Amino acid sequence: MSDLRKKEKKRPGQNAQGMKKQEWKPGNMLYPLPAVMVSCADRAGKTNILTVAWAGTVCTNPPMLSISVRPERYSCGMIRETGEFVVNLTTEELARATDLCGVISGRDADKWEAAGLTPVPARKVKAPLIGECPVNLECRVEQELALGSHILFLARVVSVSVDEAYLDEKGSLHLDWAKPICYSHGRYFPLGKEIGKFGFSVAKKKAERKR
Repeated sequence: MSDLRKKEKKRPGQNAQGMKKQEWKPGNMLYPLPAVMVSCADRAGKTNILTVAWAGTVCTNPPMLSISVRPERYSCGMIRETGEFVVNLTTEELARATDLCGVISGRDADKWEAAGLTPVPARKVKAPLIGECPVNLECRVEQELALGSHILFLARVVSVSVDEAYLDEKGSLHLDWAKPICYSHGRYFPLGKEIGKFGFSVAKKKAERKR
């Protein structure tokens, strides 16, 4: 029986467990994603917040990240004008505010007031931090790419602010204490329990070699 299984060819659209796969048209299916609030300001000092899911880390040294924004978004013009913005990490407690800043326009409402958020002066950029967020990353745009439906802003992180409430006695950050959220297929989700840490897949083998 085992010999027959070895000789059997997998049918197209079938994986190793025999489960069928459908082919869909090309689309953005890279989920889950961080749901972040991006604060920005124009040269006159007017500020706004937008919610972004198309965000990611691109480089460690120098520290760089990217966000992708539709050009018709009110905040896009502000970012292009000043070349600065702040990425603010979000939490379960901030889920409603995060969603609100993504569905109403700064052209029509003061999002700070509507979402109950507090602008805090940044250290290196003109855009304010969101005081209620556990971590704030101040960014300066280094490259702008028009990709089609979105404009990608490639930016350098020039300063990071961390809420002391999420630091232990040694000064280590425990972002899990803040209960961060992610975004997947139009929905917000809390993160689950920890199932491992970096390197845990080979930790046992390394320990055995040391014996």
